[in-house]
Amino acid sequence: MVLWGTIINTMAIICGALLGSRLTKISEGVKNTIMQGIGMAVCILGIMMALKTEQFIIVLASLVVGGILGEWMRIDKGLDKIGKWVESRFGQKGNKNLATGFVTATLVYCIGAMTILGALDSGLRGNHDILYTKSILDGFTSIIFASTLGIGVIFSAIPVFLYQGLIALGATFITLFVSDQLLNAIIVEVTAVGGILIVGIGLNILEVKKINVANLLPSLLVAAFAVWLLSKLSIL
Repeated sequence: MVLWGTIINTMAIICGALLGSRLTKISEGVKNTIMQGIGMAVCILGIMMALKTEQFIIVLASLVVGGILGEWMRIDKGLDKIGKWVESRFGQKGNKNLATGFVTATLVYCIGAMTILGALDSGLRGNHDILYTKSILDGFTSIIFASTLGIGVIFSAIPVFLYQGLIALGATFITLFVSDQLLNAIIVEVTAVGGILIVGIGLNILEVKKINVANLLPSLLVAAFAVWLLSKLSIL
């Protein structure tokens, strides 16, 4: 079943968020320390991913073009509206953490090498090992996020299911148009771009600098298209 790995990942996030939302008696000091640790770890993960690029100019151009597209599409405002709707429907008045939990968790779970590689592997080979591993990591992260940011984290399971599911389903048709060599090149550069976005998420968690990571999401698609286009022009 192509979507089996995505379903397991979604359930892990939901279960982790439900458990974490019950752990509300953790002191603020412990919560802040945990979030700082997660923020630093996320930054390191992003740097490791970004360093895998073989064509840095593609990464840079993708961020520029993707950022322009994201600002035009106002993705961050769209996510914020969804978060506020969730907040007004399920949260308590004045509780901003619910929307923050939804947006932060959505970006962390949807951006990354394991998300793309796992979904592609599910679609191309029917192998869900990567998504099984991601499920374990996301489940534990969901517990921490929910204990610090609230139940809003649970709603991130919806975009995760849709995003990974679409990639997995789309991957079943990729081999009809893309060679293995080109597919590997695309994955490398998309992973590098995703790594930089992951660093942005880490900086947001650490509250070092507010970065509109959501508006940079189109960069992932731009990177994939750029690699494909350059290969057709025999530049890569």
